[in-house]
Amino acid sequence: MRKRRLTLLALLLLLGLPLCAQSRRGRFSALVPDTVPLSLSGDFQPSEAATPTQEEEVVSERALEPVLTAFERYNINSVPFADSYTWQGSLQHSLDSLSNLPLFETSQLGLYVYDVTTGEDLFAVNMRHRMRPASCEKLVTAVAALECLGGNYQLLTDLCVSGEVVGGVLQGNVYVVGRMDPLLSQGDVYAMARELKSQGIDSIAGSVFTDLSFKDTDDLGWGWCWDDKWGPLRVLTVDGKDRFASEFLSDLSSVGIRVSSHDVFVSLCPSSARLLRQSGHTIDQILQRMMKESDNIFAESLFYHLAASGGARGAGRKQAVSRINSVISSRLGLDPSAYQIADGSGLSLYNYVSPQLLVKLLAYAWRNETLRNHLYSALPIAGYDGTLVKRMKGTRAQGNVHAKTGTVDAVYSLAGYATNSAGHLLAFCIINQGVASARPARDYQDKVCLQLCQ
Repeated sequence: MRKRRLTLLALLLLLGLPLCAQSRRGRFSALVPDTVPLSLSGDFQPSEAATPTQEEEVVSERALEPVLTAFERYNINSVPFADSYTWQGSLQHSLDSLSNLPLFETSQLGLYVYDVTTGEDLFAVNMRHRMRPASCEKLVTAVAALECLGGNYQLLTDLCVSGEVVGGVLQGNVYVVGRMDPLLSQGDVYAMARELKSQGIDSIAGSVFTDLSFKDTDDLGWGWCWDDKWGPLRVLTVDGKDRFASEFLSDLSSVGIRVSSHDVFVSLCPSSARLLRQSGHTIDQILQRMMKESDNIFAESLFYHLAASGGARGAGRKQAVSRINSVISSRLGLDPSAYQIADGSGLSLYNYVSPQLLVKLLAYAWRNETLRNHLYSALPIAGYDGTLVKRMKGTRAQGNVHAKTGTVDAVYSLAGYATNSAGHLLAFCIINQGVASARPARDYQDKVCLQLCQ
């Protein structure tokens, strides 16, 4: 009986051992290789088999390590970690830890960090995902405008007349050709009236016309909500308000010019009309307010100047997007069809870009001296001015982060440049989407920037 029991026990052991081994290989196959690699010389070099105790120690140690880092869990972007003793490796591990915050259990993160100094990727989470950029869309508009229009570009408003002046009477019409200059001021309008007076004009026999053919007739951007406070998108405004007609007629009266009609009409300015005066503002003046204060109308103005740069009257979104797409494809080497450009400001919820697109734009702009000089000086500076004036104060990031902020409902973004203590310039983009409130998203962004500047 005892011999039979021993025989049965031996059979069970023989059957059980392969099952246990198979189970163990299935559980830890990613950690412990099943095969021994051949040497490069071609000679088979068997290694010593690990004892069960050694194997269990290896498995126990590795089981404590995460199988995937945070950025590997979020996407398949391949950004290998550097050695931990380097500043790059230290930064990567810090950003990886920050990417495990409870905030991302209920919201989406897009993060991409690129070393402009060396041309290397440093960290990525969902860098190719299409996300809403909020006002970081203004970076797309700014870089495209600087690339296509140039750093010396001016936004001009023309004062023209037709007919001759006879005995102080203009035997013709006055035309004001608007080109959506958001900085056109009451002083500029008064200067137009003074210019007409200086030509010896005491009265206008014809009419006063405004030429509004610079852009299409849309008052709101594509995807803007009916209750957005921004707008309307008008060609001629005074100090940002839609009151050019009344202001100009008042100024004509104040300088002693009588007008036969007390209305201002809309008409194209004939090519035969004479140019008397141009009121203009530089692209730098537009960029300062557009980027530092995140003014949406200033951004839309540049967006429509991109549209009009092709020469068509009444140009709109499609023409502007065509110019932007040409920059994306020819300068960045990316596929424009992967994104959707809805407006110039980021106010529309129809905008979809990626952290990769924004960072590549930033890197391209930095390597182009003309673009760099105009863009960098317009970006808010952490702890000093613009929309970053109250953020990152008293930290290493203060003064070392120049970046554009973005805010629409549930979306908070930050993209720009950071200079670290090693002297490297980093381009970065952070998009927090689906966030219930601003505070946790901005706290996270500030922590990322602090790590970038270490």
